[in-house]
Amino acid sequence: MNSPRFYCREALSPGAHVELPEPVARHAVRVLRLPPGAPLVLFDGRGGEYPAHIERIERDRVYAELGAWQDIERESSLAVTLVQALQAGDKMDFTIQKAVELGVRDIVPVESRRSVLRLSGERAAKRVAHWQGVVAAACEQCGRNQVPLVAPLEKLENWLARPAGGALRLMLAPDAGQTLVDIAPTGEVQLLIGAEGGLDPQEMIAAESAGFQAVRLGPRVLRTETAGLAALAALQALWGDFRGG
Repeated sequence: MNSPRFYCREALSPGAHVELPEPVARHAVRVLRLPPGAPLVLFDGRGGEYPAHIERIERDRVYAELGAWQDIERESSLAVTLVQALQAGDKMDFTIQKAVELGVRDIVPVESRRSVLRLSGERAAKRVAHWQGVVAAACEQCGRNQVPLVAPLEKLENWLARPAGGALRLMLAPDAGQTLVDIAPTGEVQLLIGAEGGLDPQEMIAAESAGFQAVRLGPRVLRTETAGLAALAALQALWGDFRGG
């Protein structure tokens, strides 16, 4: 059985004696019921991981001793940024969690014209912080040691006004004339996915003007929570680490 993995935001170092963050300590003691001496794996999102063990437990405070840093990475060679229009309900959590498991490098939440969910100000900041927590938990589960960043929420039209920086820009459209096999990757990929109902026609035009190419995934219309994940899996199979090696 693999040792439980925990993300610690503060920088770690070999041989250090650290107090685990309160949420991590609570999960380790109350949920997993780990005793003193139990093995752990800790990572700080800066690359690599540390084998560790619980040194002592003082009520809800847990202290661990770290071993030597291990240069272990499980990142895809394909750098994909998921630009996801806001989804209603818990769909956004699900999409972000699974996108991390599928190897996405960064996540950009955007508000599109057809987004049912609307967020602004403090509510938006809190939701982005929550999604960053979803990302960290997904990294703990899937073995990643580098934590993808969830960008601040902004309107899609504002994000499209920014330069592409040389990335291959793709968006899904059921009636597109090309598929992924018709395209050759050129490095970083930016994948734009609409909300429920897809992208507004004017947003499609703006995205094309910003360098996005429309592609289709087969003959069926996919839901927003399916589309991005299906596309990510296809990208990894065609160009990324699903190929093996």
